Amino acid sequence: MKLIVGLGNPGKEYENTRHNVGFMVIDELMNTFNCQEMKSKLGGMYSTTILNNEKIIFLKPMEYINLSGIVVKRFVDYYKIDIDDILIINDDLDLDIGKFKLRPSGSSGGHNGLKNIESCLGTDKYKRLKIGISNNKNIETKDYVLGKIDNFEEIEKIIRLCPSIILDYLKIPFTDLMSKYNRK
Repeated sequence: MKLIVGLGNPGKEYENTRHNVGFMVIDELMNTFNCQEMKSKLGGMYSTTILNNEKIIFLKPMEYINLSGIVVKRFVDYYKIDIDDILIINDDLDLDIGKFKLRPSGSSGGHNGLKNIESCLGTDKYKRLKIGISNNKNIETKDYVLGKIDNFEEIEKIIRLCPSIILDYLKIPFTDLMSKYNRK
């Protein structure tokens, strides 16, 4: 069983904001893979499907992004999911718009959602797909990440690629996945 988590903030006011890229990816995955409608459980909205003969849970934590780890931990405990079977999809200020990076583990890079996940899981050894939202040093970080996306077409290209990344994630070792998709 795999847990694929898209980070974001609940509520209409946060739709199409930079911090909600993870939610947008989950929506694309659910649409592509014809998943059941999302249900509410353990503080998150989730849907399950079978891909490549494996049960997949797509999850959007419904706590604010800074508390995402609480919901992730509840799902991990409830479904007895191994840390190695978690993939977190999040926005990244340090990557340019139109760029993404797969990472097997690592620091939060200042992302409060990732910090909370690390704190709740007790490790930073979970996989992640980081999607670039760039940064604007002229705008307060909080205001920037909660702002509407500029260059939506560039973000959309990455979102449309995500179903292929996920299908490969289920078939090949993560190091091979990084080699295939990560670009210098």
